Formats: sequence, C-alpha cells, structure tokens
Amino acid sequence: MPKFIVKVAFSMRTAIVGAGTIIFQDEGVGVYATKYLEENYNFLDDVTLVDGGVLGFQLMTYYQDYDKVLILDTLTMNDEAGAIYNLPGEELLGLGSYKQTAHEVEISEMLEICSLLEKMADVNIIGIVPQDIQSVNIGLSSVLKGKFNDFISAALSELDKSGVRYEKKDTHLSLEDILHAYANPQSEYKNGN
Repeated sequence: MPKFIVKVAFSMRTAIVGAGTIIFQDEGVGVYATKYLEENYNFLDDVTLVDGGVLGFQLMTYYQDYDKVLILDTLTMNDEAGAIYNLPGEELLGLGSYKQTAHEVEISEMLEICSLLEKMADVNIIGIVPQDIQSVNIGLSSVLKGKFNDFISAALSELDKSGVRYEKKDTHLSLEDILHAYANPQSEYKNGN
C-alpha cells in the first residue's frame, strides 16, 4: 500500500513596523522606510506594513500575534550618525543606552513584558543612528538621506534571512516623493467642505 506524505504549508506572519515621530527630523526615518517598502515592493507572503508612529502598548499585539516583527527605527547609540545596526530583540533588552526617546522606551518595555509571556515573535530592530531628533521638521538630515538606501537594504536583508519573499514593483516612488507627501498631506475636505 503506498504511503502518502502530507505537507502542511506554514505561512509565517511578518509585521514591518516603522517606529518614530515624523515631526522630529530624523526620528521619522522608520515611518518613511516602511512607506518606501510599501510603495516600492510587493510582498508575496503574509506581511503587514505598519506606520507605527509611537504605538506604545499596541506593539504587544504584533509581538504576540506575529511570527516575525521587524522594527525600523532610529537607534540612539554612541556612534556616528548614519551607522546602521541589526539587533535581535534579546540584545535590545540588554541595551540600556538605547532607551533615550519616548518610542525607544515603549519598544523595549513591550519587549520586556512580552518576553515573560508564553508566545513572542522573533523580533529584530533595524536601527540607524540619527543626526538630529530634536529639530521640529518633517524630513531627514542630509546624513540619513545619504544612508537611506543602506537602511532599506538592511531591512530587506533581514527579510531575506527570514525567508520573506518580495519583488520590486514596476513603478518607483523615491524617498524625496515620500518626504514631500508627509510634509504636504492632502485633505479630502477642501474649501471648507
């Protein structure tokens, strides 16, 4: 009698979270990077792209309900602006110097809480050292603009390691286009209507 082998396809759920606050210059780089990925790539697997802003406790949902969470963010380190790090969640927990902005504190606190629970996603942060997170300005410093493609490449490399499949779209939206869209939001209510 022939034996049948049944293969069950496992669909890993991945969340890409762009963290940060776009009104404080470089602190918005994670939000811009997530939008860049959304506009320029088709994801062939179960991928959710999240404009995280400052999510706080809502991060718990992603840490618990997804298999992989990739956080794109600034990383306050004693290093030159534009340096890029790929840190697993476990390393982030022991990195006290990381917690210098409000959203950095929230990300690491939610990791600490979820690490005590039964199930937690495989979490990585792709972080870039900012040049300016104090100026009130929607945009990026020239240093982070110059390193943006490397930041995107680091995120895609981590997705590659996780087996997440994607392809470039035929159309391309540049970083400048994305920055312009955030700096000049269009309202559906014009002329008081």
